[in-house]
Amino acid sequence: MTQAQSRLAVAIATLGRPETVRENLDALSRQTRPADIILLSVTGPEDLPSDLDEDKVIVVQGSKGLCAQRNRALEALDGKADYIVFLDDDYVASKYALEGIENFFNANPDVVGITGQLLHDDIKGPGMTYARACEIVDAHDQKPRSKARILNPVFDLYGCNMAYRASAIGDDRFDEALPYYGWLEDVDFSNRLLKRGRLVKTDAFIGVHCGVKSARSPGLRLGYSQIANPLYLMKKGSLRRAKAFKLMSRNMIANHAKTFRPEPWVDRWGRVKGNWLAIRHIVSGKISPEYITRL
Repeated sequence: MTQAQSRLAVAIATLGRPETVRENLDALSRQTRPADIILLSVTGPEDLPSDLDEDKVIVVQGSKGLCAQRNRALEALDGKADYIVFLDDDYVASKYALEGIENFFNANPDVVGITGQLLHDDIKGPGMTYARACEIVDAHDQKPRSKARILNPVFDLYGCNMAYRASAIGDDRFDEALPYYGWLEDVDFSNRLLKRGRLVKTDAFIGVHCGVKSARSPGLRLGYSQIANPLYLMKKGSLRRAKAFKLMSRNMIANHAKTFRPEPWVDRWGRVKGNWLAIRHIVSGKISPEYITRL
């Protein structure tokens, strides 16, 4: 496949953060290789910037939930793209990101999915401003560019910055049994594509994940998902047993330890309550990721 033949789409699922969407689109407007399609998957007009130029983006609308929103994006892009890039709305891309993704896929036909290198990820911090993220990315882009490398093979991709061959995705979709924020949906989806080729982490595309805290899941729901979702995916076969237990134990320990001095941006007590509610449901036999829709 030549560069001229490649069609590249960027899909962004977003909820309740119109200003963050505006910033993301601003970063994408500076790409050396512009996207052929930019698609926003939203729940309503309130998710969109008021000054959005809809001649430059596709907007699809429907029910709330990261998996459902990303699935609507896949349906809308069916047959329209060779490479599909999923970005979180608070991801700020290097201006060479899309160019790097296209070139990497063209040069590595056995790779079906890639996740990029993050210059900074503030998902566990208070959240980084767009201005600061741009400073970090711009400083990187001013350095001499080197040939893209495969940093390491992986079993799954990081949802804030992941790209796939559309041909490898086929009829596969994100699992809507993981509702709302869909914790670990990226792990589940990408792992299922391993049967079709390699997944790798690469510095072919680079950016910053701001970790914006608005519109995040409440602590109780996330705490429940931290136990229910790994168990569900382990039984499904898309999450290794060792990683599932590592995630559950690490999160439970962190939640309990940090209740003594909780971060202002994290509801640690809510997460602890959610953890123990999930454990009670394991004992009673009614553990399910979808239970958070009742919380």
